[in-house]
Amino acid sequence: MTAATIGAQLAPERRVSASVVAATVAGNALEFYDFLCFAFFAPYIAGAFFPAGDDFANLLKTLAVFWSGFLFRPIGGVVIGAFADRAGRRPAMLLTIALITIGTMGLALVPSYASIGAAAPVLLVICRIIQGFALGGEVGPASVFLIEAAPPHKRGFYVSWQIASQGLAVMAGGGVGVALSAALSPQQLADWGWRVPFLLCLALIPLAAYLRGEMPETLGHRPPATATARGLKDNAGYITLGVLLIIGGTVSTYVGNYMSTYAITTLKLPATLSLSATLIGGASIFVFALLGGWLGDRFGRKALVLWPRLALLVLIVPLFKWLTVAPSATTLWLATIATAGLTALSAGIGLAILPELLPKSARATGFAVSYAIGVSIFGGSTQFVVAWLIHATGNPVAPAWYVVVTSLVTIGALFALPETRDRAID
Repeated sequence: MTAATIGAQLAPERRVSASVVAATVAGNALEFYDFLCFAFFAPYIAGAFFPAGDDFANLLKTLAVFWSGFLFRPIGGVVIGAFADRAGRRPAMLLTIALITIGTMGLALVPSYASIGAAAPVLLVICRIIQGFALGGEVGPASVFLIEAAPPHKRGFYVSWQIASQGLAVMAGGGVGVALSAALSPQQLADWGWRVPFLLCLALIPLAAYLRGEMPETLGHRPPATATARGLKDNAGYITLGVLLIIGGTVSTYVGNYMSTYAITTLKLPATLSLSATLIGGASIFVFALLGGWLGDRFGRKALVLWPRLALLVLIVPLFKWLTVAPSATTLWLATIATAGLTALSAGIGLAILPELLPKSARATGFAVSYAIGVSIFGGSTQFVVAWLIHATGNPVAPAWYVVVTSLVTIGALFALPETRDRAID
């Protein structure tokens, strides 16, 4: 979508330039691209950073390292979210870009286990921790900025760009993965090819940093620190429900992101075809997230969270059974489109609910903490859990049942929250 198209969606009575929206989206997309590329290339990273031996054990170790980044997301949410509520949204987003640069550089350049031995996985964990801290602090200020910059009747569409930008990240990672797997031999991909996506990200980060440096500030007056603490305390119930609301979406998102690894390790499909699922999933996230935001501004937040989630709950098990019985490009792509599309349709507008309920003095911190806790506990563990479930039960449909259970939790939380479409946030 071009800058002109973005600008056309912005209301004339409170127009923010397309470059401002692009700066928020581009920075967020780069950070998620970098964070998610680790998951896409997990089988190859496992071979690089752990000694030769049990391939499944090494894959689990690599996915545990992936999870370690998520464990630091709540800390980043608290620290950088509080900074955003005190100093402003723009300084917080510039800080996260700087931190993600450090983590990305480490992932691109850390030597393999064959070169430096046990120090390799240790350095890998450190890089993941830095990335997790940065991304935990990114989501809150970026989402809140989009909501605060939006005209009241387009807040859902604006914040849906947060999820749409993740779709761009997934699409970019999938495109790079498909290109590399087609251009390189399996040995070249395992030896050095998996590092290329991180090097590409490093080349684009300066542009995102420049764009963010030109952004306006939406915080307004600087509230005292006590106002943030009081806002968090007074809205602890909403923040807790926000965690539960996020669980279903984050699990189904990371099940979708796991599709390439699932296709390689469980379905035994070729690497190029398997990585193409990531490209398809990213495109679905981008399109359906924006559609969900647009519809949510017209029909309400809760309806657009509920119905796609119910549809996914009903369809996910039959889709996975079909995929395992007849693994092919068609079944893999259809299962990916349904999982990613229905998740994004719901999640794109779901991100608006909690920020619209919180006071401005605690908005970035409260949303960042809620989002980061939900994603760190359930999103970060999803790939590890489903890999273990498949291995322990021998049932390749296990990921679908995990989506069903967590979707029920999200639906319960949704009924406990009020509708926020027409709520005044300033």
